[in-house]
Amino acid sequence: MSERPEPLGRPYVHVNCAVSLDGRLAFAGGQRAALSGPLDLVRVQRLRAELGAVLVGVGTVILDDPSLRVHWELLRRPPGPSPVRICLDGSGRLPAAARFLDGSQPTIVATTERNRRTYPAPVETIVAGTGPDVDLRRLLDALGERGFRGLLVEGGSHVISSFLRAGLVDRMTVYVAPVLIGGATAPSLIAGPESHSVDDWIELRRESVEPLDDGVLITLRPRDSAPRAPPSPL
Repeated sequence: MSERPEPLGRPYVHVNCAVSLDGRLAFAGGQRAALSGPLDLVRVQRLRAELGAVLVGVGTVILDDPSLRVHWELLRRPPGPSPVRICLDGSGRLPAAARFLDGSQPTIVATTERNRRTYPAPVETIVAGTGPDVDLRRLLDALGERGFRGLLVEGGSHVISSFLRAGLVDRMTVYVAPVLIGGATAPSLIAGPESHSVDDWIELRRESVEPLDDGVLITLRPRDSAPRAPPSPL
């Protein structure tokens, strides 16, 4: 791992996703759907480059095998430092052949005490919690101690739900594509506990809505939290 700044408290957390008009993240069974248009793809690459760390759940790695790299060619500028990619893998399900473990960029596996698996060097492991799920607050504390200033959370639906319900999100951007997916097994934007009343829902405050590509980009933040400024580029 490269040297990092002094600890600055927990990182700024930005959740980003693209959904269909009916709020689906992917096709049936979680198969990847290319919902972002070209301008939204550029925006996502900029977020990855600026925040410096990208987090997904192990389910996303199993289904999509993402690289989580910055596509510098879309930003039309010379390559810069690769973001640190982080996977939540509380029980050791990360496939051995996943690109996540290929050593092409700095990588952290966030796991729990229940996981006895070892990962190939130079992958770093952060143990956060006793399991089965990673303790997100402990993980963010550990990242802050390592000097991480920003974190981009890209999914999937259980991960997004967990960050939102734990009150650990500073900003959320949702690109809404002008398509409908439907069906019973296509994942929705968030998963997790059912909401039975207004006491259970997650309330957000709209910051902006703007046209982007053929869809719209919605920017939100938690309603009851004090706004935090995103980290300035180093």
